[in-house]
Formats: sequence, structure tokens, C-alpha cells
Amino acid sequence: MSVGAQTSSGEKSPPRIWVLSELYYPEGSATGYYLTKIAEGLAQERPVSVLCAQPTYSARGTKAPWTEQRNGVAIRRCWGTTLDKDRLAFRTLNLLSISVSVLWRALRAVRRGEPILAVTNPPTLPFVAAMVARVKRSPYVVLVHDVYPDVLVAAGLSRPESLGVRMVGAAHRWLYSHASAVVVLGRDMQALVEGRAVERRGEVVIIPNWADIDTITPAPRSTNPLLKELHLEEKFVVQYSGNMGRTHDLESIVECARRCADEPDIHFLFLGWGAKEPWLRRTVAASHLSNITILPPRPRSEIPVSLNACDLAVISFMPKMAGVSVPSRMYNVMAAGKPIIAVADPESEIARLVREEALGWVVEPQRPDRLLAAVREARADQASRASMGARARCAAETKYSPESVMVKYNRLFDVLAAPQRRSV
Repeated sequence: MSVGAQTSSGEKSPPRIWVLSELYYPEGSATGYYLTKIAEGLAQERPVSVLCAQPTYSARGTKAPWTEQRNGVAIRRCWGTTLDKDRLAFRTLNLLSISVSVLWRALRAVRRGEPILAVTNPPTLPFVAAMVARVKRSPYVVLVHDVYPDVLVAAGLSRPESLGVRMVGAAHRWLYSHASAVVVLGRDMQALVEGRAVERRGEVVIIPNWADIDTITPAPRSTNPLLKELHLEEKFVVQYSGNMGRTHDLESIVECARRCADEPDIHFLFLGWGAKEPWLRRTVAASHLSNITILPPRPRSEIPVSLNACDLAVISFMPKMAGVSVPSRMYNVMAAGKPIIAVADPESEIARLVREEALGWVVEPQRPDRLLAAVREARADQASRASMGARARCAAETKYSPESVMVKYNRLFDVLAAPQRRSV
């Protein structure tokens, strides 16, 4: 199944792994960051090459070298359009151009039997990996960050009964069924993917994202420079940090803020960007909600400060997102030692994690009344918030460290290099 070069001692070295991702260093977005770290972690034990695009998200406008070697990884950036990703037509052009470019490059560069890892961002890349794997007789692994077509339906971009959704669903059932392994981020996602591909060639393996426990640590709010800059030292700060996309229930948070506008000690802080950001800014301005502050996303170097600039974190999703996506930012919120309100379906990974580890509150989406009740309860009980934050930090250190996650990725590719073994 795999190939490798002969060493001087006559032993076979591990085969080169090819990572296909639109986003990679210097992209600081979640997908770019995690794929960079995964590739660099794998490169500590085997040769790794990456095929990616020029920056199109957080580092859009940056011109990276077309080829470079970084932290043991050989990077080849492929041509593609770099249009505004928040406009659907432009994002589609980006998706198609980079997929064709990566396919062309992979067919020329990948050698027979070399394993391929592709992430579902954009959703066409795993199919590129499958085509190359078929030609090269290589194993391929799908890393699922979003489940298609479900994420399109949840975002309101497609109707569940439409022909396009049915076709995309059938294509992904084939993709999952023929993959050598499918990596998912949580238990809800595992159940959803396993249900789609009943007859599978490979296993559906849970490997979560991780917390940056070394750089992000709990810090006292009394010395937080962002709170001082915003003059929020005396407020009870509720923070939403991250992607403001179509699948995120920002509406409930805004309505919650509207309902407690006469409680001047509560303040809501939004940090991020995405498709819903223009709506958020318009709504806050039109409603004169002085208890909401909106800031652009902070550079990754400032995330330790920004995540500590609150008393309570909210991570919110629209309904029917269970299994479709697992928020990577929750692990860094945990690393910062913050209690969490999960606005999510009860069976989702984040809701289960918050309940199991006793990290905060779970509120169903589109229930601003219950969200407000949880905010008020959190404000009133400082001792409980401190205990929840301590448990969040402990869980981040013991269960979601970078080292523990990379052990699982290396074990997975060890299995692919030794097909006689049955389990990951």
C-alpha cells in the first residue's frame, strides 16, 4: 500500500505523506493553522509535502513563496484565484481554481503508494485526493472539518430536498466509503459520517483539534490590556470570539444583549469576522446597543490576551449543526480557563463536552431567553465560574494537548503503512 526509500541499513523509510489544503501557513485561520501543525508534527517522523494555495483568508494579500521548506515540510503553493471569500460567487471561483491546480500538481508529484491527507476545505479537495489516489494506487485520508451537504443546508444556502443536495450527499457517501480512513473531530460527527458510509473501506477515527496550552493560559482580568483599552474593567464581559459565519447563531446573542440593555454591568464583546459581520454591525448600530462592542479578529499572537478579556465565553451554532462541525476555538477557550455557554444542539460534541466536564451551560439555539438566564446565573456566581474555568483548563491540558493529538495522527499513518494491522 505504501512506498518508501531504502535506508543505508537496508530498512524501508516511511513513505512521503502529501497534505492537500487550500489554507496553510502563513494563514492564521483555524484550518490553516491546524493543517500546518499537523503537517509539521507528522514531519518529525516521516517526509511530508504540502500542496496549498496562496493566502485567501486571514492573510489574504500576502504573497508567500511558491516553494519553501519550513519546519521539515516541503511546501508547494499552487495557483488559484484569491477573491473575497465572503462573496459566494468569488468563493466558488477560488474553490474551483485551486482544486484544478492542486489536481494537476498532485498527479505530477505524488508517487505510487504515497498516502494523501485532504481536508474538507474547500469540499472539492478530498475528491481531488480520491482521484489522485486512484491513479497512483495510494491510500487517502479525509479530514472532515465540515460535513457536506449538511453545512450548506444549515447555513441556509441549499434546501434539503434539492437535487444539488442529494447529488452532493451521494458523492460524499462514495468518498467516505472508499477512503482508507476518515478523521472526524467529535463523536457527533463520527455518528453522522458512519451513517452515511455503511460499507466502508477504512475506519472513521476521532482525532479532535487541540488547545494551545503553552501559549494560551489563564490570566487575571485585572491586568488585561484589551479590557483596559475598551474601559470594560468593571463590566461583566460576555465574549463571542471567532468566525461569524452563516452557521453561527449570533442573532440570539444580540437579542440577549437587547433584553438586558438596562443592566449596565453586562457587556458583550464580539471579536471576529465572517458572512454575518455586516449584519451584526448594522443591527447593533440601528438598535443603538451600547452594551455591544465589535472588534476585528486579533492576530494569533494576541489571542492569549483576547481570550482572557472576558468573564464568560459563548460559542453559538444554528440548529441542526450537531455532527456537521465541531468548533476548534472551544479548546483554546478551555486553555484560557473560561466557563462556556454552548448555544448548540444538545447532542453536539460541544454540548456533550460542556456537560461531561462541567464547564458551563448548554442552551438550545434560537432561545435568547434561556441564553440570558444563563448569562445572569453566571454573573451571579463567581465561585462557580472559577471552578468551571479551572476544570476547563485541566481538561485542555490532560485531554486536548497538541502532543496527545499528534500521537493519534502518527498512529493513523503507521497503520496505513502496515495494512495487516486492523485497528487505529
